[in-house]
Amino acid sequence: MVTNIHNTVLYIGMTNQVERRSFEHSNHLIAGFTDKYNCTKLIYVEFYNDVRDAIAREKQLKGWRRSKKDALVNKLNPEWKDLIYDCF
Repeated sequence: MVTNIHNTVLYIGMTNQVERRSFEHSNHLIAGFTDKYNCTKLIYVEFYNDVRDAIAREKQLKGWRRSKKDALVNKLNPEWKDLIYDCF
């Protein structure tokens, strides 16, 4: 899950290379939602061994209300700091 510097926009997606994908978001290398809304900060991440599980979880999270997504982030990353440096 990524957000902008003001934590006002959330983007949920999945990738098999978090580091590469975060670099692409941070450097606006791919046009789209994250580029348009300046979502460059990785605030929440989950890792899965099976891509089907990752896709199912992505769909589940996307179906949640914003308040529930915020609660999830607050539980594991209460400062909403950029986790890219903690993941690798």
